[in-house]
Amino acid sequence: MKKRILLLFKTITLLLAAILSNAQSDPAALQSWKDQKYSMFIHWGSIYSVLGGVWKGQPVSRGLSEQIQAHAGIYSDTYAKVAKQFNPELWNADSVVLLAKRAGMRSIVITTKHHDGFCMFKTNTTDFNVFDATPFKKDVVRDLSEACKRHGIRLGLYFSLIDWRFPQAMPISSHNSDQVTPELHEYNKKQVTELLSNYGTISELWFDMGSQSIQQSKELRDLVHKLQPNCMVSSRLGNDMGDFNVMGDNQEPDYIIGVPWQSPASFFDETWGYRSWQKRGSEEDKFNEKLTSLIKVVSRGGNYLLNIGPKGDGSVVDFEKNVLLKIGAWLNRNAEAIYGTGMDPFHVTFDWGQVTSRPDKLYLHLLKNPEQGAILLPGIKGKISKIYVLDEKEKTAIFKESKNGITITVPKNLKSGEGFKVLAVEFKNGYSVDPANVVQASGNELTLNGHNAFKYYSNSGIDYNSRFKSTVKEVWTLQSALNTNLSPYLIYSNQEKGKEIDVTFNNKVQTVKLDGEDALVLENDLMGLTWGHIYLAGPFSSGIDEVPGKIGEIDPSKGWPGSSNKPWEVKSNWKNDVVYSLPAETYEGYYLLQDINSPKDQSILVEITSGDGVLVMLNGKELFVHNNPAKAESQKDIIMLPLKSGKNQLLVKVSNTFKKNIPVSINTNIQQVLYRKALDQFSLQKMQFYPLSWQLHNAPTLHQTLNLPNLSLKLQKK
Repeated sequence: MKKRILLLFKTITLLLAAILSNAQSDPAALQSWKDQKYSMFIHWGSIYSVLGGVWKGQPVSRGLSEQIQAHAGIYSDTYAKVAKQFNPELWNADSVVLLAKRAGMRSIVITTKHHDGFCMFKTNTTDFNVFDATPFKKDVVRDLSEACKRHGIRLGLYFSLIDWRFPQAMPISSHNSDQVTPELHEYNKKQVTELLSNYGTISELWFDMGSQSIQQSKELRDLVHKLQPNCMVSSRLGNDMGDFNVMGDNQEPDYIIGVPWQSPASFFDETWGYRSWQKRGSEEDKFNEKLTSLIKVVSRGGNYLLNIGPKGDGSVVDFEKNVLLKIGAWLNRNAEAIYGTGMDPFHVTFDWGQVTSRPDKLYLHLLKNPEQGAILLPGIKGKISKIYVLDEKEKTAIFKESKNGITITVPKNLKSGEGFKVLAVEFKNGYSVDPANVVQASGNELTLNGHNAFKYYSNSGIDYNSRFKSTVKEVWTLQSALNTNLSPYLIYSNQEKGKEIDVTFNNKVQTVKLDGEDALVLENDLMGLTWGHIYLAGPFSSGIDEVPGKIGEIDPSKGWPGSSNKPWEVKSNWKNDVVYSLPAETYEGYYLLQDINSPKDQSILVEITSGDGVLVMLNGKELFVHNNPAKAESQKDIIMLPLKSGKNQLLVKVSNTFKKNIPVSINTNIQQVLYRKALDQFSLQKMQFYPLSWQLHNAPTLHQTLNLPNLSLKLQKK
């Protein structure tokens, strides 16, 4: 009996360990990561930093200098010999860490291995590393990790998933999203195991580039969480497996991101690694530029990761050091307006600057002088105790409350100082701001759907080059002039059938299975529709969700969007309801254009066949967009087209990742059926705000798009 109990205990222990190894990071650890706000990125390599963007005495202006091997076409053996020149006498890990601290940075992320495959740590997997291949004979990662421990700075590690040195890796490409071979995947796992076992606590594992399988991404994510459960994994691991979303290089989003996120930034767009001949310009201009970026990112809820590129001798470029110290001096005066703050609670843009927040305080970052010296904060309610300049607390501001909000007069004669001034607005018992997307529940019926929703976004994709702006949550706020009860009904199609969603009303969550009961036949006139010729444009290279500017009515005789010299090709022999195959290279795609004439305003359902990505627009308005996370050979999507009376234009964009062909069709011969699902009654008290949202229940990942294009909520008064 005791043996059986012991065996059962061991089994349970193993099961719990397995569950924990696959679990995402602890929420407290994630919040601690989010509260950092500002970190140092270091691109330093034993070879590319020595070269400094120069090969054979000539500047290499093509591409990024840390990728000089590819852009200058350097043979692997010739490139490897440069490592013998790496003996950075001016490298001092303590100095770098102390620079980060003085700059106000809370962590450091260093390149342990970039695309060239050279390891900046001692590894048992290859002698192509800083300890074995250079005269330096030191483990840089160990050196830096020990300095971080001494000075209380967190350490994160950058790790390239592609490796130009590894024999069984894919060859160098122009896009760096090369597929990771099974051999390289095992090699990467060994190196990640070393990095997370030999250098103490690691705050984040910053994977980069490569195009992995879902299983490869999952194995690496689980390996990181098994070795260090609180180590955050970046989304560039691919296949939406990251704990946080990494934006594009130097990207500052102007939309709300619904997941933890980070913006990586370089001092110069042209390079991340050291470039000896880089034109650096004015330190003051760069200080203002990077401080502005830091404030913008933090005000939108993100973390800012600012890069330096040390020289081959180990020294930090004076220009970069001086700019960092200027930012640090500003942060020393205005720290509480950045660290541990929340995002801007307003849903409008301000010409004068940005806002960060706490539950009882707002921080107004004055990036420029407000018009007429006054600031209006709209739709805010709360009792203000005082308003003052954060680094000049004796300077207070006059304010006036009205039904429109709070008007603040900015104090005059502010100290010039370096950087922008911050007004701190203190409230006695907190504050509230009118929510975004307020919908009035007037009349007998109201319809909510993705077209009138306020959206929360992430980025979803198999790899860096196939990413698109995914929608992870849709939100509304209901308000009624009178006390009222509403009967809510979800309406959806076969596209949504079988999915589970969480509908949240007034902070109460209801999980709903879209099970396909209560069918409704669409009352439309399909026989009265006239379908024009299908036109084709392409192939072209662009992201899944990218379109060439604002698309109005398209004239196929004048070329496809974005190209005046590439006319649309009329496919006079193509028919609806037939699947065709289009040849495509890596990251290429096509547009399909078709006119639809309707005798009246009506909605119809069509089925779109596509490959690795699809975007559908009707009359210049986007209806839906998504990628192909399962990497299926083809995808079929049912989409509702809200046709207007007369001419309509259907534009379909199809994209390819690594396949050779893209399947396409516009199928009109499908069931015109919707389904209805009743929810619990909504009760509204007059003039109160009631938040309403939906998102996928237990979504496979944080970043996967909703893909609920035809879902709507009808609210009927009882």
